Amino acid sequence: MKKPTLFAAWFSAAFLVSSPAVISAQTTAATAPTKDSSYIDAQGTAHVTRIVPIPQTVSPQAQQFLARPVSDANPNTSLAQRRKGTDTWQARAGKEFEQVYPVNVAHSTIAGVPVLVITPLNVPPEKQDRVLINIHGGGFNSDSGRLTETVPIANLTQTKVIAVLYRLAPEHPFPAGLDDIIAVYKEELKTHQPKNMAIYGTSAGAILTGEVAVKLKQLGLPQPAALGIFSGMGDFDRSGDSQSMYALDGLSGYHEPPLGTHDPEYVGSTSPKDPVLSPVYAHLTGLPPTLFITSERDLLLSGTTILHRAFLNAGVDAHLIVFEGLPHAFWNNVSLPEAREADQDMAKFFDRYVGK
Repeated sequence: MKKPTLFAAWFSAAFLVSSPAVISAQTTAATAPTKDSSYIDAQGTAHVTRIVPIPQTVSPQAQQFLARPVSDANPNTSLAQRRKGTDTWQARAGKEFEQVYPVNVAHSTIAGVPVLVITPLNVPPEKQDRVLINIHGGGFNSDSGRLTETVPIANLTQTKVIAVLYRLAPEHPFPAGLDDIIAVYKEELKTHQPKNMAIYGTSAGAILTGEVAVKLKQLGLPQPAALGIFSGMGDFDRSGDSQSMYALDGLSGYHEPPLGTHDPEYVGSTSPKDPVLSPVYAHLTGLPPTLFITSERDLLLSGTTILHRAFLNAGVDAHLIVFEGLPHAFWNNVSLPEAREADQDMAKFFDRYVGK
């Protein structure tokens, strides 16, 4: 059985908790720590337990979301199970999003790459020439965002969104997925001015967004008007502090501490310090305005803030929003007021920079 990838899809904990093997092995009230503790060993490693109550600083819906019982046992899910579960969850969650944010969704192909085209029910004349390109999350090996990441943004910005269904690892390691996204972007440049375009993504898609920007610079292609890096990172060689503290569901669920190169099946034979694969090692000067969004209990909190600082140090107009108390990619849950707020933040940013 395969270990879950570090950047696994948001759905995983809710999908996997029903497994009998998971339930039988989980930590219980009888075995859980009951007090705070802290010990720093001779190597500087912290051995810590904390009793953390539900934060009163988040919405009642978020408090209920954080209080869900999620097993901390290793689910040992196969890739086939993961993909099936992700697809099932994405279809269901997409319908929930469409009830709140009505749009039209169509399958298509651009430059030989399969895509979804999400079109608002009403596109005003001044936004007819705009297009946003989404790079979905899913740990590089599945699709956990083709609808949840695009439907609200298309509706709120009144702008067409193209979700690139790029090739996945492990069958297609880096740079296959990146090449697909670049191909779609180049094709869209034939009919759209760069100032009318933006590229964005969540989790694996956020990481790919940074990679795309660096690759465009290498190729001498024009940058889009804006980027959105939502819960991502830019360094496959080193782990951020948050990855040692948080699991996919923050303080609950199975936690696999980072060891060695991140996502080796995606990285393949590429050096983890390759400046396209890991943009923190690239020359970032000249990249477009970028919005970074993460959350306090996000396993990629460190990665997002480190990449944000790298953009700032390169002189990029980089903005950062950190939401209180919530886990990785919480905006995939339309029932949370904070998710709707995050989608509004994304939409306002794109409206501010795209088409200007």
